[in-house]
Amino acid sequence: MSSEDFLKEIQAIGEKFLLKLQKLPKADPVEIASFSVVLLFIATVLVLTIIACSCCCYSCCGCDGRPDPRHKKSRVRPAAR
Repeated sequence: MSSEDFLKEIQAIGEKFLLKLQKLPKADPVEIASFSVVLLFIATVLVLTIIACSCCCYSCCGCDGRPDPRHKKSRVRPAAR
C-alpha cells in the first residue's frame, strides 16, 4: 500500500467519522449509546497503551533517563557436562 492510498483511506475514515458526528444529535438513543461505547473503547486502549509505554520506559531508564544497571540482560551459559 502506497502512502497516497494510505492517506486517502485515512481521509475517508475521517470524513465518515465527521458525518457520523453531524448525524448524532438526530440519532436514536441506541445509536448514541453504541457510538459512545466505541469512543470509550478507543480512549481506553489509548490510555492503557500510554500507561504501558510509560511503565516500560520507567523500568528501563528510571526517572533521570539513564539505564538502570540492575536491569542488564545476562547471558545464559550452557551447563557443563
